[in-house]
Amino acid sequence: MNTTLQAALWMIGAITSFTLMAIAGRTVSTELDTFEIMFFRSLTGIVIVVGVGWYLGTLKEVGRDRLGLHALRNIFHFTGQNLWFYAITMIPLAQVFALEFTTPIWVILLSPLILRERLTAVGLISAGIGFIGILIVARPSPDSIDAGLIAAASCAVFFALTAILTRKLTRTESITSILFYLTTMQAVFGLISAGYDGDLALPSLANVPWVILIGCAGLMAHFCLTNALKIAPASVVMPIDFVRLPTIAVVGMLLYGEPLEIVVFIGAALIFAANYMNITFVMRGEAKKASVGP
Repeated sequence: MNTTLQAALWMIGAITSFTLMAIAGRTVSTELDTFEIMFFRSLTGIVIVVGVGWYLGTLKEVGRDRLGLHALRNIFHFTGQNLWFYAITMIPLAQVFALEFTTPIWVILLSPLILRERLTAVGLISAGIGFIGILIVARPSPDSIDAGLIAAASCAVFFALTAILTRKLTRTESITSILFYLTTMQAVFGLISAGYDGDLALPSLANVPWVILIGCAGLMAHFCLTNALKIAPASVVMPIDFVRLPTIAVVGMLLYGEPLEIVVFIGAALIFAANYMNITFVMRGEAKKASVGP
C-alpha cells in the first residue's frame, strides 16, 4: 500500500472524528464557553493518552528536546480550535467547514517556507480550484460578513500552521509525545483562559457524555491526522479533509434543519476535482520514483 493511500485511510478516521466533535460541540455550547470546552476536552485527552501510553509503554518517548516547538504548535491549535468552536455556534456547519477548508491552501503555500517541501504548479492550480469551490459554497459578501464568518475564516490559518508544525514534529517526535503535549498544554491554556475571571462552569450531568465525546473525538482526530502527516506531505494530507464538506452539509440538514443547497455540492465537486488532481500527481511521482529505484 503506497503512502498516499495510507494517508487517505487515516484521514477518513480524522473526518469522522471532526464531524462528531462538531455535533457534540454545538450541543454543549449552550452551557459552556469555548475555553471551558477546550479545558474539559483536554482533561479527557490526558486520561486517554496517559492510560494508553502507560499500557503500551510509550510514555518514555515523551521528551523535552522540542518543548518550544510543541508549545508553538499548541498555541496555534488552541487559538484555531477556539475560533472553530465559536463559529459552529454562529453560522451553518457547512459554511464553517467550507471556510475552514482554506486550510489546505495555506498549507500548500506555507509548507515550502517552513518545511522546505517543493511547491509544484499542480499544487498551486489545485489550490486555486479548491478555493473557487470554497467561495461558491460560502458565498461571502459585505452584507453577510459577521463574527462567525470571521472566526471560521481565521481558524483556517491557525490550523494550517498547526498542520505544518505537526509535520515538522513528526520528523523527531513520536505520536505519544505529540499527543501528550497537545492535551497537557491545552488543558493549561484552557484553564487559564476559562478561569481568569474566577468563573469556571462545570458541565451538567446530561452534557458530561457530550464533553467526553468531544475529548475522545478530538484526540482520535489528531491521532489520525498525525499518522497521516507522518507518512505523507502536508500538501497531500490536508486536501483529503475536503470530504468533510458534503458530510457535514448532510449532518446539518438532518440534525439542525440547515438548508442543503445545490451550491454546496457544486463547490464540493470543484474541491474534489482539485483534490483528485493533486493526489494523482503525487501518486504518479511516487510510482515513478519506485520504478527508477535507489
